[in-house]
Amino acid sequence: MTVTATEAFHLTDAERELLPTDRDVLFYAEHGWYLSQRLFGDEELDLLQAATERYYRGERDRELPGRPANLASWTPADGPVQRHNDYVHYEHAEIGRILRKPLLGAVAARLAQAEEIRLFQSTLILKPPVADEPSNVVPWHFDKHYWQTSTSQRMLTAFLPFHDCGEEMGTITMVDGSHRWEERPGGDDSTRHFARRDRGELERLLRENAEFNGAEVRTVPVEIPRGHVSFHHCRTYHGSGPNRSALPRRAVSLHLQDGSNRYRRYLRPDGSEVAYNHDAVVRRTDDGRPDYADPEFCPVLWQDRP
Repeated sequence: MTVTATEAFHLTDAERELLPTDRDVLFYAEHGWYLSQRLFGDEELDLLQAATERYYRGERDRELPGRPANLASWTPADGPVQRHNDYVHYEHAEIGRILRKPLLGAVAARLAQAEEIRLFQSTLILKPPVADEPSNVVPWHFDKHYWQTSTSQRMLTAFLPFHDCGEEMGTITMVDGSHRWEERPGGDDSTRHFARRDRGELERLLRENAEFNGAEVRTVPVEIPRGHVSFHHCRTYHGSGPNRSALPRRAVSLHLQDGSNRYRRYLRPDGSEVAYNHDAVVRRTDDGRPDYADPEFCPVLWQDRP
């Protein structure tokens, strides 16, 4: 059955009741994060978890046309570390179908005050139940550091656990209001991913940026009930602690872009050019730039239509 564009961006009355209120939008603007109402049902999440288990066993519907230099791609050979797998929405049809839920895009559009939301990246995450596993601890960082080739300052991330997710599991933790900080000037190469940087260095940078802004580092662990989604602004500092529970923490991190986002050339302090993973796989615009609106990799999740 063919789905028309109008149908694709339509919400039921019940779904509209789940959108952020004006007060919620103001909360997001002030604090830099937001916990949604229940956006995904049990059946969707059961299907999603089953599909990701098949993905881990090697099931793919299509492969990336190239291998980006900084691709996160856990395989069983990597062992019982925290798993990260990028582009799951592209590689696996059922995972992609579930994640491209218009309601998710509509919530993001309200928070970002955007008329269009496209998917930017999806990362499948599994944090094993090993309290002292070093890879389970995600140090403080904000996502825009790694998206310097994007023009938008309104990008945001949706964090979707497959289950109830609290502090014991190492839920996502926000530094409240940090998206409004001015970044301390300096020659640091902030484009390096947090996994390739020293945790102590990142903690120091957080403290220095807070000091520079005369701000308090107020951390908020987000307790996420099953089916609810945590959203955060691309400049909100966040991280997560160890998984002290008896179960793996399973989730997908969906990075989202507003419709105005485009590629821009960005140079590191040493003059070298920054490349995002998309730059190796997406189509090119007429003037030769990577196209961050390529529908194969960056499908539209939501458009406001009259």
